[in-house]
Amino acid sequence: MPVAELGIESRRERGAASALPPLSFLHIWWARRPLVASAAVALAGVMPTWSNELAAAFPDAPEVRTEAAYRAWLLRLVGIWGDPVAGRKQIDAANAAGVKLKGNGYGYKQAFRNAVARADIDLLHAVLRSTWGELPTVADPTAGGGSIPWAASRLGLPVVANDLNGVAASVLKAGVEIPATRGLDLIPEIKKWGNVLVKRVEERLKEFFPLNDGESVVAYIWANAVPCPRTGRLVPLLTDKWLRKTAGKEVAVRLVTEVDGEALQEPLFQVDHGRAVDKKDASTAIVTNGKAVSPYDNLVIEGDYIKATAKAGLMTQVLYAVAVKTAMGKTFRAPSSTDLEAVRAAAARLNEIRREWSEQGILPTEDIPAEANYDRGHRMYGINTWLDFFTPRQALVHGTFGEEFARLVPEVRSELGDQAEGVLFELALMQGKALNWNSRATSWNIFRQGMRSVFEKHNFSFKWTFAEFEGARALYSWCLEQLEDAYGGIARLLDETGAPEIGASDRLGRQVTVTQGSAASLELKDGSVTHICMDPPYYDNVMYAELADYFYVWEKRTLGRLVPTYFHDELTDKDNEAVANPARFAMMGRRKKELADLDYETKMTSIFAESRRVLSDDGVLSVMFTHKRAEAWDTLGMGLLQAGFTIETSWPVNTEFEHSLHVANVNAAESTIMLVCRKRADRDDDQKIYLDDIEHDIRQAAREAATRFQHDGIDGVDLLLSTYGPTLSVISQHWPVYSSTPDADGRDQLLRPEDALALAREEIVDLRRSRLVGQAAKVDGLTDFVLLAWDTFGAREFPFDTARLLALAVGGLDVDELERAKIVSKASGKVKLLTPKERLRREADSGLPGVTPEASSFEYVIDAVDTALYIAEVDGQQAAKRFLDRHGYTSDAGFISTLQGLANAIPRTKVKGAWVVPEAGLIDTLCTLYFDDVVLPEAEEMAAPTDPNENTLFDVE
Repeated sequence: MPVAELGIESRRERGAASALPPLSFLHIWWARRPLVASAAVALAGVMPTWSNELAAAFPDAPEVRTEAAYRAWLLRLVGIWGDPVAGRKQIDAANAAGVKLKGNGYGYKQAFRNAVARADIDLLHAVLRSTWGELPTVADPTAGGGSIPWAASRLGLPVVANDLNGVAASVLKAGVEIPATRGLDLIPEIKKWGNVLVKRVEERLKEFFPLNDGESVVAYIWANAVPCPRTGRLVPLLTDKWLRKTAGKEVAVRLVTEVDGEALQEPLFQVDHGRAVDKKDASTAIVTNGKAVSPYDNLVIEGDYIKATAKAGLMTQVLYAVAVKTAMGKTFRAPSSTDLEAVRAAAARLNEIRREWSEQGILPTEDIPAEANYDRGHRMYGINTWLDFFTPRQALVHGTFGEEFARLVPEVRSELGDQAEGVLFELALMQGKALNWNSRATSWNIFRQGMRSVFEKHNFSFKWTFAEFEGARALYSWCLEQLEDAYGGIARLLDETGAPEIGASDRLGRQVTVTQGSAASLELKDGSVTHICMDPPYYDNVMYAELADYFYVWEKRTLGRLVPTYFHDELTDKDNEAVANPARFAMMGRRKKELADLDYETKMTSIFAESRRVLSDDGVLSVMFTHKRAEAWDTLGMGLLQAGFTIETSWPVNTEFEHSLHVANVNAAESTIMLVCRKRADRDDDQKIYLDDIEHDIRQAAREAATRFQHDGIDGVDLLLSTYGPTLSVISQHWPVYSSTPDADGRDQLLRPEDALALAREEIVDLRRSRLVGQAAKVDGLTDFVLLAWDTFGAREFPFDTARLLALAVGGLDVDELERAKIVSKASGKVKLLTPKERLRREADSGLPGVTPEASSFEYVIDAVDTALYIAEVDGQQAAKRFLDRHGYTSDAGFISTLQGLANAIPRTKVKGAWVVPEAGLIDTLCTLYFDDVVLPEAEEMAAPTDPNENTLFDVE
C-alpha cells in the first residue's frame, strides 16, 4: 500500500474548505474519509497481489507487466497522476525559502478530480473478473457519509451501502445511489422543480423579510436577552459588540439605553463605522462566563438567574444589527422599525398556523431526549425541544419549505414518472442545508464576514448571539445553488470516470444498493460479498445519532414522505447504534463508562460476526479506524478476534487535515489505520497459547512497523497507533491467546488486546528515545516521559488516558507521580506539560522534583534542564551560563543528550517571529550560545490564524 502518497494526497484533498469533494457539500455528515484513501482501500481489497502469472494472463497490458508498473497503476486508478512525495518536498522547500510556486506545486489536480479513463476501467474489470470469476461486490455496513461506497462505485464495482441512521441512509441514497444510476440526466429537472419550489417559498415569506431599496440582506444578527432582575429592562447578552474588526474598516454596534433623558425599556442599537467606533466599548462584553453586567445599573446579573429565566421561558431574542450588500459593497446597519415589525408579524403568523402544521406533520414536536452527551448549555437555557433551536421566524421559514415540498411531491410524480423520486430526493436535501445554516445555533463570524453553521463543532453549544439567514429570497435559493453544484459535481465525477471512448456509446453501468438497518443484520446472502470495506463508528468520538436528531425530526417530514422506512422511529435509533455511549447508562453511576465500553464491544463483535457471514471464504475485511485512546483499540480488537478474524496487516495513512497551530495546544491523531482482515481458520492443535509465548513476536512486529512507517512520514502519536495493527495481527494469528495472569479464581482468562498493546508501546518508547537523544541508554523516568510526550504528541496538552499509558511504558510511572513531581497538571480528562516557570519550587520544597535554582544537585535531568531554562528566561543567558558552569553541565553527557532530545521533540514553530512553544526558543538560544554539539532542527514559520475560534471539521459546507 503506497501509504506516503495516499497520506499526502488525503491531506491535500482536505487542504482547503472551498476545494473539498462535492460529496462534502451535499449534506453534512460528521466523519467522511478522504475519497482517495477510500478508493485505494476499496481497490486493494479486491485487486490480486502482483505475480508473474498475472502478467502472463494480460500480456498486452503494460500496467501489470511488472510489480512497479502495477503499483503505479493503482495510483493512477485512484487519481494520483504524479509524484506527491516529490511535490510535497518541493512545496516545503519553496515555503521555507519564501518562494511562491507557479500552479499547485504538484503538477496535477487533486486526485479525486482526475477521471479514470475507460481503458483503465475495462482492464481493471478484466483483472478482477479473472481473479474472482465476476466483478467483486464491495459492501460497507456502516457507510455513514458515503466515501467508501462512492469511491468504489465510481470505479464501476457493485456496491452495497448500509447505515442504521435514517439521515445517513438518505445521504447515501442522494450522494451515491441516485447520481450513480441517474447521473447528469437529473440536473435539468432538479433546476426546473427546484426553482418552482424556491419561488413558492419566496412568495409566501417575502412579506416577513422587507428590504430597503438597493440592498440585499446577508444576515440578521441577534442576541439572546433577559430582563434585568432589578430594573426589569431588557439586557442583550452580547459577548462583545464587534461586527467587523478589519483595520480601517471597523464596525461595531452601540447600545442606546435612553433617549432625551428618558430610559428605554428595551435598548436601541446604533451601528458605528470606522473612526466612530469606540474600540474599548466594542470589546466590552455584557455577558462573560455565564454572568452578565446590566447596562442600566452596571451591577452583576448572576448566571443562575439567567438560567432560571431561560428555563421559565422568559429569555427572548433581540435583533441588533443587519449585514447587507449594497452597490457600495458589504456593510451593516441598525435594525429599522420595518425590520422589527416584520419579525413580530412572522411570530404572529406562526402562532396562527402552528396547530394546523403540527396536525399535518409539518413542524417537529419531539422533545430533546434527556439522555445526551451533547448537553452543552442549550438545556440550561430553555432549549428543550428540537423546535426551540429556532426563532419563530426561522421556524416559519423551515415549515413553509416543508409544506411546499409536500405540495410539490404529487406534481413531480405526475409529470416525471420514474425520474420523479430521484429529483424529489435531491430537492428534499435542501432542507438539511437550510437547517444547518439558519437557527439559533448559527453565528456571525467577524473575521470571515460570514455565517458559521450549526455544526462548526460536534455539539449543540448554546450561542449567546446568533445569525439568521434571509429566509425569503436568499436561504433556499442559495440551498438550491449548493444542491446543483454538489449533485452536479458528484454526477460529473462519476460520468467522466469510465466515460465511453470516442466513437463508443456504452456508458459504464453502476450497481448501487442502499439499505437502512443494523449492520449486525444485513440484507445479504451468506458469502455474497468479496470485500467488506468499512469505516466503523469510532468508539466515543462522535455520537452520530444524537447529532442527527437535529435533522431527523424535520427530514422525516420531507424525506420521510419518499422513504418512510428510513424514518420509522420518533427519533434516531440510539439503542442499536455501535458507539460507546455513556449517556445510555447514566443511571448506573460510576459504572456507566464500563458498561458503555462493553456495549460497544458487544455491538462491534456482532457487526463483525455478521460481516463474516456475508463475506466469501477468500474475501477481505478492511477496517478503517482513527482513535488515539487505547480503550478504543482494545474493544475494536476484541470484537474482531471474537468474531473470527485474523488481522493480516495494517497501514497508517495520514488522512486528517493538518491544523497549523495544534502543536501548541491539544494533540490529535492524524492517521487512519487500515486493518486488513480475513476469516480465521480453526487451529489444528489444542495447545494453549499465553501472552508470554508470543511476547517476542509482538515486540518485533511493533518495532518493525514503527521503523518502516516512520520512513513514510508517520510520526508522533500516529506512529504509536501504527504499531497497534501489527500487534493485533500477532494475537489474531494465534487466537485464542490467554493472559499470563489468571483471574481471581486462578483460572485462565482470555487476553485483552490492551495487554499486548502495552508491549508495543514499550518498544516504541525505546526506539523513539534512541532517535531523539542519539543513543539507546535511558536517562531517568521523569526525563524520559517529557521527551517522549513531546515527541509522541507534539503538543503541551493531551488526553489523560494516553498520558497514563505513556507513563507506564517509560518506566512504570503513573500520572499522579508526574503531577507530584510538577511534570504535568491534570484536569477534565486532560494532562498538560508544565513550563519551567510553572515547575518552580518554593525554598521549603527544594528537596522535591522541580525547578530549584539554588539546588546543589539534581536527581532528574529534566529538573536541571528546566532550571537552566527558567534562569535564562528570568535572569538572562549569562546567569544561566553561571548555573551550567557551577554544575558542570556544559560537558555532562546526560544533560546534553536531554537538550538534544528536547530540541528534536518540541515543535520548533514560530508565528510572526514568536515561538509557539516558549521552551523551543529558550533551548534554541541556550544551545546556540553554549552547546555547539546540539544540532538544532530548522524552525518552521506558520501563518497566524484569521479566527482563533475557527474549527475545521471533516465536512465543511
